Amino acid sequence: MAVPEQLVELDERRRVSLGRIGRQEHTRYLVSEEADGTLVFTPAVVLSELELKLLANDELVDEILSNRADPSRLVKRTRRGQTNDA
Repeated sequence: MAVPEQLVELDERRRVSLGRIGRQEHTRYLVSEEADGTLVFTPAVVLSELELKLLANDELVDEILSNRADPSRLVKRTRRGQTNDA
């Protein structure tokens, strides 16, 4: 659902408040500028290099998703300092 356009104004330090624009869960954006000056805000997340490598491995991602879809494949792990008595 498209949201109607809203006029925003820059303050003297060229800042703008986006408090009423966008979704609450989006807190980081990549911003690009088009040739005509249009600013495009794209919601972004930060990933570690390890996460990026994992997500690039389609076979591993498929295996993880398959294991999570079948609860019988899940393995209960004991945390350090915990006993199995509880």
